[in-house]
Amino acid sequence: MAEYHRPDGKKIQTLKDIANRLRIHSVTSTNASNSGHPTSCASAAEIMSVLFFNTMKYKVSAPRDAANDRFVMSKGHAAPILYAAWAEAGLFPVEDLMNLRKIDCDLEGHPTPRLSFVDVATGSLGQGLSCAAGMAYVGKYIDKVDHRTFCLIGDGESAEGSVWEALHFGSYYKLDNLVAIFDVNRLGQSEPTSLQHEMDVYQKRMEAFGWNTYVVDGHDVEALCKVLHEAETVKGKPTCILAKTFKGRGLSGVEDLDNWHGKPMGAKSDEMIANLQALIKNNGPHNLCPSLPTAEVPAASTAPLKMSQAPNYELGQSVATRQAYGAGLAKLGVANPQVVALDGDTKNSTFAQKFKDVCPDRFIECFIAEQNLAGVAIGCATRDRTVAFASTFACFLSRACDQIRMGAISQTNANFSGSHCGVSIGEDGPSQMALEDLAMFRSVAGSTVFYPSDAVSTERAVELAANTKGICFIRTSRPGTAVLYKNDEPFAVGKAKIVRQSDRDQVTVIGCAITLKESLKAADQLAESGINIRVIDPFTVKPIDAETIIASARATGGRVVTVEDHYHQGGLGEAVAGALSEERDIIVKRLAVNSVARSGKCDELLEMFGINASAITKAVKEILTK
Repeated sequence: MAEYHRPDGKKIQTLKDIANRLRIHSVTSTNASNSGHPTSCASAAEIMSVLFFNTMKYKVSAPRDAANDRFVMSKGHAAPILYAAWAEAGLFPVEDLMNLRKIDCDLEGHPTPRLSFVDVATGSLGQGLSCAAGMAYVGKYIDKVDHRTFCLIGDGESAEGSVWEALHFGSYYKLDNLVAIFDVNRLGQSEPTSLQHEMDVYQKRMEAFGWNTYVVDGHDVEALCKVLHEAETVKGKPTCILAKTFKGRGLSGVEDLDNWHGKPMGAKSDEMIANLQALIKNNGPHNLCPSLPTAEVPAASTAPLKMSQAPNYELGQSVATRQAYGAGLAKLGVANPQVVALDGDTKNSTFAQKFKDVCPDRFIECFIAEQNLAGVAIGCATRDRTVAFASTFACFLSRACDQIRMGAISQTNANFSGSHCGVSIGEDGPSQMALEDLAMFRSVAGSTVFYPSDAVSTERAVELAANTKGICFIRTSRPGTAVLYKNDEPFAVGKAKIVRQSDRDQVTVIGCAITLKESLKAADQLAESGINIRVIDPFTVKPIDAETIIASARATGGRVVTVEDHYHQGGLGEAVAGALSEERDIIVKRLAVNSVARSGKCDELLEMFGINASAITKAVKEILTK
């Protein structure tokens, strides 16, 4: 164990001075914006001072340098003190803090990666530790470098289950480069937290989760310096620092009082600032510079990612798209060392197992904890250190909807794959059927939603997702579908495929995967009665290929039928209807699952909910009579 060298008296005082400067900045900036959370900042002042000016190693001039220590402000409402710390470190002038929350300033109400020193957006509480765990995992097991990750967590947000999922993950993977600091300031938003200052209860819980745990006075600079040093010497387990603090510390008249959450200090601020200023011994430059990282880390590759080999299927071969997802992911992983795969104990069903078989050192089992699965994936993808693919049953990704939503705000490039979509999964029943997932992922800002219909297009969807900015979702199915495309068929985001057409087509029918299969059956049935239809595979539901759909709709007399294994709301039908919304004289008839499903065989369920070939045939004949 490295010997602890106590900072000298001058440095201790300087760290105290910086803490009070951070408090002053938090008060003045929230006053200027007439909004914000100065009391939540004040409780964390000493923690932030010690972290940024004594413990962490980073380059101020390059906040996202791959070798830097990472910091995640999970209690995102304390953003003003994070901004103040970077200003005091010299990244930008302290005067800029007065632009907090203004529309033309990136110092927003909660941290986002619009700022060069923020890796993940926070503010939806309980998510920061999962992201931090993903960063720490990459540092320890993928990059294999010595940078550390620190996460500041509010005691109120520790009620979130995602925090405890992350605690389990950190312990299981022995992330000794991860430090979670709980700012236990006793008060929540509307009343005291459930545990208030029961530090022994917090400690027992953290230790039970396998964390090296310290309880410390969170306003004692020297004590914080010591435990953070000790944390660096502990091997084989992550560290939790439980800092007993007081909300509004140092803000006269509001310290440790309820009903001051999220309120600027207003008329009280002059007296508060004067009192804080009186505590500062040195009003000149503090001259404390962060230590620099001890090693250089190579920049992430920016070359396009390609699979190690092309798809290898026979036309007409029946292959489940979930199986092709695993095959494509394995090929991508073999050829690209930055690709990592994560799964929630469903790898033998999502076929992520194929990736684990060939790249075991880059497979991350997250177990049945989908919120943490999403958060870890987002953390893994920060600073472009990895290209992350996270998979589980598509229905279970709805549990992580908020993490995925925040991922978009985080500008993440994380990729998600959801298998077992729709009623076509059969006997497992409605709890396992994803019928809302297209709506969810389509609503995410900047997302790309792939819905491949055969094995070849699924492998290409994996390759395209790896090279597409923003959140990507790949929807895969349980039943086998026939291979439609040659192995060298090109695919592109936002480009549909017309899989059946003639110059006598009367209706355009659009389906995906199992419903595309049924659409082709319907095309054969209708042809027997002299009715030709055009069949389209959209490949991506977002962006939808409006150009191809509009042209086909016009060519078929303005008649369109969509058929999907998803609820009516938010899925393929609405995407198509939206693409056609400004076109005249076009009718869209939408077939979709119209109620809560039940157990049954795949074919029985497709018939029950009117999304099989016979239902499509009927819909085509009906639309021709209008």
